[in-house]
Amino acid sequence: MNIDFHPSDFNVALATSVVVYGFSGDELLTLVATKEGEPFHGAHILPTAIIRPDQAPETVVKALLRELTNRDDWPLEQLNSFANPYRNPSGRVVNIAYYCLVRLSDELKSGLEVQGFRWLPVTKVPSMAYDRDEVLAYARERFKRRVKRRPVGFTLLPREFTLNEIQRLYECALGKKFDKRNFRRKVLKSQLLIETGNMVRSSARAKRPSRLYMFDEKKYQTLTLKGYDIVYF
Repeated sequence: MNIDFHPSDFNVALATSVVVYGFSGDELLTLVATKEGEPFHGAHILPTAIIRPDQAPETVVKALLRELTNRDDWPLEQLNSFANPYRNPSGRVVNIAYYCLVRLSDELKSGLEVQGFRWLPVTKVPSMAYDRDEVLAYARERFKRRVKRRPVGFTLLPREFTLNEIQRLYECALGKKFDKRNFRRKVLKSQLLIETGNMVRSSARAKRPSRLYMFDEKKYQTLTLKGYDIVYF
């Protein structure tokens, strides 16, 4: 089979956008930027970068994450290519999208806010420019599938966390409520957690402090690669 390219076939630009998820302890958040310049000046967009002809998409998205968070080793996964010919009024641009999970900290949040970014609950993100609504929806579905079969969501938690925080994370990720007793039984059965011996009072109204856990890193890495034997949630 002979495939011949014409010079006009190369008049296509490449870009990458990344859905960055963080967890506040109560809500699943995503990072949102504001578009500067036309088209769509002032509209909401995802963090985005142009891919030059000599660059690999993953190299560009990692450089973008390093610029945003000072790290490029967060869990990262390619989602899909979004290539509707009319998605960008400036010309033909193919967007290779990713999603990423980060552990929120006050330093990270304030640093991004200074750069003009905002963390918004995933259920309250307003309509976005280009086809970013489609990208965001695609990322939500991918994350739902991953969190059911692998412990990837634990990246979003602080190093030490309560069972309430784990449950709330899974409720936000999957968009459903869980019975407290049943959830705890299942998550402890996974043997992923190590009790730290530390306690924390979750609120001033809490009657007693909650135990703090951390994940067993060896088992975490194994299950991240192999997945669970069953779907827990």
